[in-house]
Amino acid sequence: MKVLGIDPGTAACGYGIVHESDGRIRALAQGCWTSGARERPELRLRRIFEGVGTLIAEHGPDAVALEESFVGADARIALFVGQARGAALVAAAAAGVTCTEYAPARVKQAVCGYGRADKGQVSRMVRMLLSLADEPATSHEADALAVAICHAMTPPLARMAS
Repeated sequence: MKVLGIDPGTAACGYGIVHESDGRIRALAQGCWTSGARERPELRLRRIFEGVGTLIAEHGPDAVALEESFVGADARIALFVGQARGAALVAAAAAGVTCTEYAPARVKQAVCGYGRADKGQVSRMVRMLLSLADEPATSHEADALAVAICHAMTPPLARMAS
């Protein structure tokens, strides 16, 4: 199974693609789309939409997995993250790829064994699970790879319940 994981955000949107076969998992690609604070919102969303579409065309994932929004004290940030999620969801739907969303605590539990793991723990575990030479360059990439790992390693019946 090949999974495109996405850590949505408009200022920084991480992505990671993993391939799982016979219980072994490896990274195929990772990166982060970034934009400046002065860039128009529609251009930021188009970058995410087109980026997801390009990754799907190039890698042919079986599924797209996104991290659900964490709604903190700042409603404005939650709105921007929701817009980024929407752009990614529409790009996947346009390509005919199924999407699944996971709560941050579930992703951390799957990757680290602890639902309240910090970003450093997630990054170290992603490196170890994927046998990477170095930790991912950004926390956004690490989170996206973690979401992809979570989906790839979730049993099929459990994925259907998500």
